[in-house]
Amino acid sequence: MPELPEMENYRLLLNQKISGHVIKDIEINRIKSINVAPEDFQEKVLSQKVVNIERKAKHLLFHLENGYILLLHLMLGGLMYYGSDDDKPKRTIQIQLSFGGETLFFIGLRLGYLHLYDEQGIKQELSHLGPEPLEQAFTLDLFLKMIEKKRGRLKAKLVDQQFISGIGNCYSDEICYHARILPIREISELTQGEAAQIYRSIKEVLQDALKHGGYIETPFFKDDALTGGFDSLCKVYDREGETCLRCGSKIKKEIISSRKVFYCTGCQK
Repeated sequence: MPELPEMENYRLLLNQKISGHVIKDIEINRIKSINVAPEDFQEKVLSQKVVNIERKAKHLLFHLENGYILLLHLMLGGLMYYGSDDDKPKRTIQIQLSFGGETLFFIGLRLGYLHLYDEQGIKQELSHLGPEPLEQAFTLDLFLKMIEKKRGRLKAKLVDQQFISGIGNCYSDEICYHARILPIREISELTQGEAAQIYRSIKEVLQDALKHGGYIETPFFKDDALTGGFDSLCKVYDREGETCLRCGSKIKKEIISSRKVFYCTGCQK
């Protein structure tokens, strides 16, 4: 599932490609991917200029000139592609927005969605989200207060969107590896020094992943050389049985609370 770095990468590229452009055609191939009647969607979205694209956690918000907002969540297996019918991926397209010569394709939205809201509706929909980990307001002092008296395993807390926004399965494991701490540790047992290291690792891992375009391998547009660059840089995620690049031990995989957890048995304590 796309996480903060993937969605932030999309946001940056989308603002370059479609910000200020008018939506000239809409094709909805899966009605369940939207939250209003297709006629209402067409009426409020067609011929509207995209003012800008914003990110909140794992969501993207397409702000339209008329004040309405398209809220995107790609969920498991979702991705986007910007280009033409000739070069788009050979995948099922749930929704497409045409900007004239090129089109934004929403792919794999059987679980994801592109919903339409007004400003008040967006606030209500996203009101549950925790702080953004790359914002300046997310300080070490704030993080230490957030985990004070918290219980549960570290992995579960890092992927809790009400606790911190935007971190999922991949980056929670990469953060714990970077911090040399086991993701299966109880959060209440962390020392203040370990908690501070987790905080630093959150910042460093997410910023590094964003720098390399996240881990989604499918390019966002033709000749896109950035998107997916972090996939080959993952140290533990999806590397079960491989050798740790840091200490030479084997990477282990467990299933905890229906979630995959990857970690090194040698250098994470």
